Amino acid sequence: MLVMALTGFVIIMTETAPAGLLPQLASGLRISEALAGQLVSAYALGTVLAAVPAIRLTERISRKPLLLIGIGGFAAANAVTALAGGFAVALGARFVAGAFSGLLWGMIAYARAIVPPSRAGSGLAVAMVGTPIALSIGTPLGSLAGAMVGWRWTFAALSMIAVGLICWALVAVPNRPGRSTAERTPVLRVLGIRGVAPVLLVVFTWMLGHNILYTYIAPYLA
Repeated sequence: MLVMALTGFVIIMTETAPAGLLPQLASGLRISEALAGQLVSAYALGTVLAAVPAIRLTERISRKPLLLIGIGGFAAANAVTALAGGFAVALGARFVAGAFSGLLWGMIAYARAIVPPSRAGSGLAVAMVGTPIALSIGTPLGSLAGAMVGWRWTFAALSMIAVGLICWALVAVPNRPGRSTAERTPVLRVLGIRGVAPVLLVVFTWMLGHNILYTYIAPYLA
């Protein structure tokens, strides 16, 4: 379960790292801070576009190999971001990272599958604990590290953490089979369930306000 929690930590850290490093990113890539903020947008776009298709295309694949592929995608995308010589390369790497984020968030149910049914709720809670830790501690530390040694090292560190996480998952995470396509519930049917659409609207509104604020918080605080 700690592997799943650390996976969530890496996902959120990768998403939010540019927000705390916006001035350094803008300077290092020789672009405006407004344009540097699009590195967050590219990640979000990758997540939105990839989440549903990735989940549907991979639902029959065993869970552990898929988890390793997803974490490996983060290791590669963060490494490319760290080495990017220009904005276009960094933007592409961020989009790819977002796509792998969509894949991994769709695997949250995996956390419930590797614990006894009676502890499914606790398993999911532990798997999600990496998210608040990343937001409250990880992102500020990433910003501090970026200010001290440069933004590239922040992304390099995230890549190295992902590589270490792959090694840990190889020995610590049990495998589980994918699911049959016969078990799939059509997306439109899910949206038709009473209460789902209002909840999605609330989440959309909350995330929109949250992202607008945090993406450009560093220039305001500078």
